[in-house]
Amino acid sequence: MAVSGFEGFEKRLELHFFGDDPAIIDMGLRQLEFESLEQVLHAVQCTVVSAVGNHYFDAYVLSESSLFVYPTKIIIKTCGTTQLLKSIRPLLHYAHHLGLTLCSCRYTRGSFIFPKAQPFPHTSFKEEVIYLEETLPSNLCYRKASVMPSKVPSHSWHVFTASNTNEAHMALTHPHIPDVLYTLEICMTDLDRVLARKFFRRPNDNKTGDTAGKEMTEITGINDINPGALICDFAFDPCGYSMNGIIDGDRYSTIHVTPEDGYSYASFECVGSIYDDHDDVANVLKKVVQVFRPATMSVSTTCASHEIWTRVASALEPLGLKCRSCAMDEFPAAGSVVFQAFTARRK
Repeated sequence: MAVSGFEGFEKRLELHFFGDDPAIIDMGLRQLEFESLEQVLHAVQCTVVSAVGNHYFDAYVLSESSLFVYPTKIIIKTCGTTQLLKSIRPLLHYAHHLGLTLCSCRYTRGSFIFPKAQPFPHTSFKEEVIYLEETLPSNLCYRKASVMPSKVPSHSWHVFTASNTNEAHMALTHPHIPDVLYTLEICMTDLDRVLARKFFRRPNDNKTGDTAGKEMTEITGINDINPGALICDFAFDPCGYSMNGIIDGDRYSTIHVTPEDGYSYASFECVGSIYDDHDDVANVLKKVVQVFRPATMSVSTTCASHEIWTRVASALEPLGLKCRSCAMDEFPAAGSVVFQAFTARRK
């Protein structure tokens, strides 16, 4: 096996469910016992290190990224050598006992820095797709897998979606997947070295992961990205950082940082609405870039309608990041995915 550092690039899985009993839908997956969630995460090979929740959903910081649990939706994002797709079977089992049925699945990831270090089923995208095809129930018959390329060889975007309805019926049968929401998934590599140092802890700092995390959130300016957010943060020893932010109601943002030289990486993800103020995306992107100053950055925008992605380049270009490529594709249950790659203009 190749000698490698920590794999920052995450694998991300989003599952949507439906049920007939209104009483179940009200709390749905949030009724899962913590022990059940631990069982799911055990299959993936990670654990919960911190948690926060509100009226709409629960957000967990994991030893390897994040987990979000809504009544009829679950999002798991894990890095390192975790086996994310192994969470599907236990999740379907627990959901079934709650009277919930899977209606759509979306799996996304960037290009691994250390692909040879990944265990089955993540040894290649082809293997992942075969595993997904075999694991998902047959009622999810509208399926598509695609690798979206970029002109930056180290950044390409892998997408797999599966749904039980085609686009035409989507709005009628899946009112809980609103077409007004969009998801931004940002991957950044080759971070500014001085800024990356802020994500290292001092040796023997006598702090907990929570208190060291709070400090990092403040000194790096992460707390200014979404000023009103309820933040749950954690600093790893000797380095590394994760945070989940709960933003008004049912929206979240999440950041994960692997700051080591040679394979430094940071990710930022958030959910927004097409009805938000046009400047919102630009302001968030600007603050994210200021925290990390990456040499390379890719942005994936997933939205069922409207062209949020056009705001991305216009926000990043003034910050010295040049759009090198833009790829677009349509997916069942996800809508359109636009993948843009940027590199810093050399001084």
